[in-house]
Amino acid sequence: MSERRYGWIMVTLGAFMTCIAIGAMFSLAVFLRPITESTGWSTTAVSSAMTLNFLAMGAAGFGWGALSDRIGPRPVVLAGAILLGLGLLLASRAQSALAFQVSFGLLVGIAVGSFFSPMIAAVMGWITGQRGLAVALVSVGVGVAPMTMSPFAAWLITQMDWRSAQVVIAVLAWATLVPAALFVRRPPAAPAAEQAGAGGARASLRDAFFSAPFIVLALTFFACCAAHAGPIFHTVSYAMACGIAPLAAVTVYSVEGLAGLGGRLALGVAADRLGVKRVLIAGLVIQALAAFAFISASRLGEFYAVAATFGFAYGGVMPLYAVLAREYFGQRILGAVFGAAAMVSSLGMALGPAIGGWVFDTFGEYTWMYIYSGAIGLGAVAIALAFPPFPRAARAASPAAA
Repeated sequence: MSERRYGWIMVTLGAFMTCIAIGAMFSLAVFLRPITESTGWSTTAVSSAMTLNFLAMGAAGFGWGALSDRIGPRPVVLAGAILLGLGLLLASRAQSALAFQVSFGLLVGIAVGSFFSPMIAAVMGWITGQRGLAVALVSVGVGVAPMTMSPFAAWLITQMDWRSAQVVIAVLAWATLVPAALFVRRPPAAPAAEQAGAGGARASLRDAFFSAPFIVLALTFFACCAAHAGPIFHTVSYAMACGIAPLAAVTVYSVEGLAGLGGRLALGVAADRLGVKRVLIAGLVIQALAAFAFISASRLGEFYAVAATFGFAYGGVMPLYAVLAREYFGQRILGAVFGAAAMVSSLGMALGPAIGGWVFDTFGEYTWMYIYSGAIGLGAVAIALAFPPFPRAARAASPAAA
């Protein structure tokens, strides 16, 4: 099979694996109310498991990414698949909030970190053209997860208790991800110019991490994720607090995911044609305004409209950070560089669930969470305006960098 054709198989594998892994992790948004009602644990305590998810996913993503640069992506994603099912299984047996936070928060987060950065880096090594579209298609799995795994988790809750539902999802993760991981291949060697990237042939990770492009990339990624993490995790609970039935509230999450799917494709294609930086900034503006708009939503149709706009924006911008990392730093250290940027972004993701849980426990409503999200979203726009120009070689080689 030709390298080009297998590159698109890698894209498909990446999308499938991220769908299952991210969907399993974000099923906690569906289980939030059932867990608190069944165990008596506070909303903050259960939400903190998702905070730990993002912290562990980010830290582990850097390590997994650097490891995949050295040994290839297959053993990395295989280990992650095994660990993901184990974490979910242990979470179903947790008898205290702390045990749940360790199993679902740390173990599941570490496992999920093994998929995104290594698979993105591998795909960008396989695909030589249309990288914006390729990365967008890999991250389609993140957008499909709310339309598949979340409704599945909601259906499981109607059939059994949350502990049994977690066991089912653990078995599903093992049954799908382990076989898929066996088809993952290391990308072929890239030309020397592409391996070196902006920093030249001898560019080190230390040079990259202290460079202006990486600092702006990481801070923009952080603020972007801090802006959308809270609304992603708490909007189902917010809709239920507004009087919307639980199954209907979950559909808001699904609409957000469907719109994110469209955003990934639309903004990925636009980045290849119009330039990745200008498309990123436009998406960040829309995300911030949509976060503010959640404050005025109270009926199901209003939630659908705002969630669709919000999902389109945050779904569309997320793949673009990998494209930026590739254009600035090349293929040779891409797994580690993008993993490090994702680690910083995970700190922003970690803030959302914890702050949202604290806001609800303190004020009995989510208004201040959405104000915070919109404000920090505007901060992401301001930081992104500081991106330096691409190196001349990157502009010549890639339409996305033009």
